Amino acid sequence: MRIRATVVAVAGAVALSAFVVPAAQAAGSGAHHPLDTLKALHAASGRTTFTGATADSGTPYALDAKFTGVSVNNGKPIVAGTSGRVSVPVTFKVTHGAGVDVTAGDTELDVFIYRGSFDEPANFLGGDDYPACSNTSATVATCRGTIDILPGEELENADATSWKAAGYIIDVNDVDLSADDIDFSKVGFTESASLTTAKLQRLSKLTVNAAPEPVKKGKTLTVTGKLSRANWDNGAYAGYSTQPVKLQFRKKNSSTYTTVKTVKTSSTGSLKTTVKASVDGYYRYVFAGTSTTPAATAAGDFVDVK
Repeated sequence: MRIRATVVAVAGAVALSAFVVPAAQAAGSGAHHPLDTLKALHAASGRTTFTGATADSGTPYALDAKFTGVSVNNGKPIVAGTSGRVSVPVTFKVTHGAGVDVTAGDTELDVFIYRGSFDEPANFLGGDDYPACSNTSATVATCRGTIDILPGEELENADATSWKAAGYIIDVNDVDLSADDIDFSKVGFTESASLTTAKLQRLSKLTVNAAPEPVKKGKTLTVTGKLSRANWDNGAYAGYSTQPVKLQFRKKNSSTYTTVKTVKTSSTGSLKTTVKASVDGYYRYVFAGTSTTPAATAAGDFVDVK
């Protein structure tokens, strides 16, 4: 379960209660909650983004660091079912001034993805742990982390769309963020939105069944099946309606499938068509996918023709 840092009110001010500099909060370790961190820092900066209260005193200074080469899931769509856990890699570099060390114990750094506007995201997804970074030069660090998703708890159907990545870096400089009178002017902070894009898709499933089996040559075969996809709103799989699906066939001793015809799914995602039996072989359905749903291919169903 994700614990992540929390923002709490301290004498009417906002502080990062869980970010008190211990090694457990350093880049590469510890559970966290990036949006909570940003709320506090934006409050300290007197900004309205993510909303928040006014800080104790001072404004965080602009940290000399920026994100480059951000990649989520190696540029491939993130596909999630209705349950379990989906973890995908996030890689990036941080270019920074000589006086900045993103691997230091009093530095927090993260990249997460969000849907909608950066100021008021409709949803966001991050990693269970901070990214791990290593210095490749005095001014460049290479980092690797994850986006960890619990579809049953964190996703809704509207999330099957394009997302953007954002990142932030905080250099606490040994300031005690649990103190009653925090001087935020000693804290360095930078953030960037729209670093790259990531697409989320609802996992699809496809079945096929050719009957009767066996069948006499020249007789009619009925090929049925169903195309379904994850419904993140209710945690089940539902039929994907009015979608074009190809019926393909390959002979028993062949490795190549050829398309027989294209069939559209019904209002419930069902498939049904007929063909004439000719030779032994395998029938399968193939779905090309859409922007919200990945491609799917049913395992071939063998038919013995007498």
